[in-house]
Amino acid sequence: MRDALGALESVLVLGGGSDIAVATVKELAKERTRTVILAGRDTAKLEPVADELRAAGVTTVDLVTFDAAQPDTHQAVIDQVWADHPDLDLVLLAFGVLGDQAAFDADPVSAAEAAIVNYAGAVSSGLVVAQHLEAQGHGTLAVITSVAGERARADNFVYGSTKAGLDAFTQGLGDRLAGTGASVMAVRPGFVRTSMTAHMDDGPMATTADAVARDIVAGLRHGAHTVWSPAKLRYVFAVLKVLPRPVWRKLAAQR
Repeated sequence: MRDALGALESVLVLGGGSDIAVATVKELAKERTRTVILAGRDTAKLEPVADELRAAGVTTVDLVTFDAAQPDTHQAVIDQVWADHPDLDLVLLAFGVLGDQAAFDADPVSAAEAAIVNYAGAVSSGLVVAQHLEAQGHGTLAVITSVAGERARADNFVYGSTKAGLDAFTQGLGDRLAGTGASVMAVRPGFVRTSMTAHMDDGPMATTADAVARDIVAGLRHGAHTVWSPAKLRYVFAVLKVLPRPVWRKLAAQR
């Protein structure tokens, strides 16, 4: 439950090692968020993250084993989190696989595995979270999608297609929960400098995890259903989405 001044007191992070999620929790800690559950595949790797959050002011950090690639386990894992923490204000769905299109082309099975994580795993866990948020009558599910899902480029169309599906799922789930007290927020970052993109050259209008975190917190504060980061990408993609396909192909190839 939010505190008397409206600050979020508790957060569950699905994909607890995400740079964007960690930056977001640190930003929320400035506003009195004190309980955080980090859920990830390897809890040992989350220990340093937990220490970072405690140093930022979070008083309780629990670590939970969660594998996005195993949707059949999500109900039990998330049910147990709610049993241990019966009232959660925010769930950040922050896991995902970027992958490499050339590798996906050569190994379609690896492409399907990425799709399971990015889309099927998000659908499974997102629906379980929605059950709990609706039952408690408040709380927000914030899903980190990507502008890559707005229009897939040839050089990352598997990743882009999973994010397109995830974004549609997020918007639809938000509409389904309207009027229940629970809400869903889609977060659409552009190119973000993180450990996942460290091997890549900056894309146009590259941003940082800290900047995205500030945009997420601002969106939560204002009850937004969609957050673009940086905000100007909303207008850029309004144009890019309607470009004739030959023009889009040439433009995307220049990146």
